[in-house]
Amino acid sequence: AKTKDMLEFEYARSALKNGLKLERELGTNPYKFGLISSSDAHNGLAAMEEDNFFGKTTPQEPSPERIGATFVNNAQTGVKIMDWEVGASGYAAVWAKDNTRASIWDAMQRKETYATTGPRMLVRFFGGWEFESKDAQNRLPGQIGYTKGVPMGGDLRAAPEGKKPTFLVAALKDPLGANLDRYQIVKGWLEADGKLNEKVYDVAWSGDRKPGVDGKLPPVGDTVDQANATWTNTIGAPELSAVWEDPDFDASQPAFYYGRVIEIPTPRWTAYDAKRFGVKALPGTAMTITERAYTSPIWYTPGT
Repeated sequence: AKTKDMLEFEYARSALKNGLKLERELGTNPYKFGLISSSDAHNGLAAMEEDNFFGKTTPQEPSPERIGATFVNNAQTGVKIMDWEVGASGYAAVWAKDNTRASIWDAMQRKETYATTGPRMLVRFFGGWEFESKDAQNRLPGQIGYTKGVPMGGDLRAAPEGKKPTFLVAALKDPLGANLDRYQIVKGWLEADGKLNEKVYDVAWSGDRKPGVDGKLPPVGDTVDQANATWTNTIGAPELSAVWEDPDFDASQPAFYYGRVIEIPTPRWTAYDAKRFGVKALPGTAMTITERAYTSPIWYTPGT
């Protein structure tokens, strides 16, 4: 059975942090990877939308029974997974110059990629030392991003004396999907004593919300009607953009940054199944989801 100590080695963020430590020890970072998402489906169908989810395997294809069915039940390991726990995801997004095999390959090699859990939102993430607040108002974030910084998957150049890194972020909702709640930057860094840290910063968000005294941004709200598997775009925003400067930057500490875009809550595939087939979900079944995208990191290495 799974134990808590296993979790560190099952998530990308932990691997990215461990990569910083290994680079200090070995002189190279074996976990300097980009991020994409894919379906992990074994039925030959690329149907990853919540309202059009055909399962991961043929026994999981739509039926009145699957919402309460067992996916895995291993008596030897004690692992039991219900069908409803399986997620409808995801997609790989690649910032290629052309829609050709060569161009897509080049983009993946330079790690200019991001992942989504299913929606087709557009996400930009650039890092540099010269971005200004007005840059977030540019209707062509790519143009100014490449001019003044490096894209997702890149490396910040050496820190100018007294400067902190700045990041230009922009996201546009899936044209057929939900509005956006917030754009976050996730940072991981390594201290001189070998301690690894991480922090999530809210850098752009919808509405007139303000962070509380604890620094946390209030929830965006929830319009989901679970019984009818519907929601409305009366909350959230169709697009988000900002320029953010790292307030906690230490030029002596190796670090990585990646972007994360969060949608407003929407019905999960289980809600659609329950509505369509007129069945009742098992207690504890997740019926809503906050879809998201997450970018490949941008790294900072002291002295480079």
